[in-house]
This record gives sequence, structure tokens and C-alpha cells, in this order.
Amino acid sequence: MDLQEISDRFDIADTLYRYSRAVDTKDWELWRSVFTPEAVVDYSSTPFGQAGPRDEIAAWLEESFAFVSVSQHFITNIEYTFTHDSTGDRADVRAMFYNPMRFAGMPELSMCGGNYHHSMVRTDGGWKSAGLLEECLWFENSPAGASGS
Repeated sequence: MDLQEISDRFDIADTLYRYSRAVDTKDWELWRSVFTPEAVVDYSSTPFGQAGPRDEIAAWLEESFAFVSVSQHFITNIEYTFTHDSTGDRADVRAMFYNPMRFAGMPELSMCGGNYHHSMVRTDGGWKSAGLLEECLWFENSPAGASGS
């Protein structure tokens, strides 16, 4: 591993942490900044999730998270696969997530966990996600009435 890859790993991890902060603070402009304008985001593995273009999903998140009073994303176990070619620098990134949250009107805490699969690209503004697939592996106390295993 050379210095460039070490630097890239830190920059990508910072992007993932910014993603978490954006969702947890409901800062949808910050959330958008994590992605390229043409990014596709897929949250359809959750009991109530959707998939679509970045801006469409940002609007859906803003509406959906109006019912979330507390959210705290933890991201860990980040794995990177880098490719460098004539089209630019890319990285396939897999990171585990754990997300406790409280939904309005529900006295008990809800929580979910799984993997984020990001297709990262190096841009003039740093590393950004050109696509996110959320792989929700379990969901406890879902407002949709589903319970994961």
C-alpha cells in the first residue's frame, strides 16, 4: 500500500462519516454532497425503502426522516477495492452499518444493520459516491411492522 492509497482510504472514510452525519442531522444538502449528481441510491432492502436518482431520494429522505426524532449511524469494517484506468480512479467500498433510531409515536427504540456498498469515484471535489446500495440485513421494531432476523 502506497501513500496515495492510504490517503484515499482516509478520504473515502471521511466521505462515509459525512454521509452518516448528514442523515443523522437531517442535512440533506450535505447528504447530496456525498454523491455525484447522477448517482443512484438504493434503500429498497429496508421494509419501507426506495431507490432512485440522488435528488429524488434526498427528497424522499427529507419527507421520511420528518418522523425520525433520533438517528445515529455507526459505520465500521470498511473494505476497499481500488481500480485505476483511463476512465479515472474508482473504489468499490463495503462498510457495515448499525443504526439505532426513534420514530415519532413509537416509545421503543428501533434499530437496523447491514452493509453499505458504495461505488466511489475520484472527482475534482474529492471522493464521491456514484452509487449506493444499502443491504439491510436486519431491522428490529420497524414502524412498517416488519422484524428482521
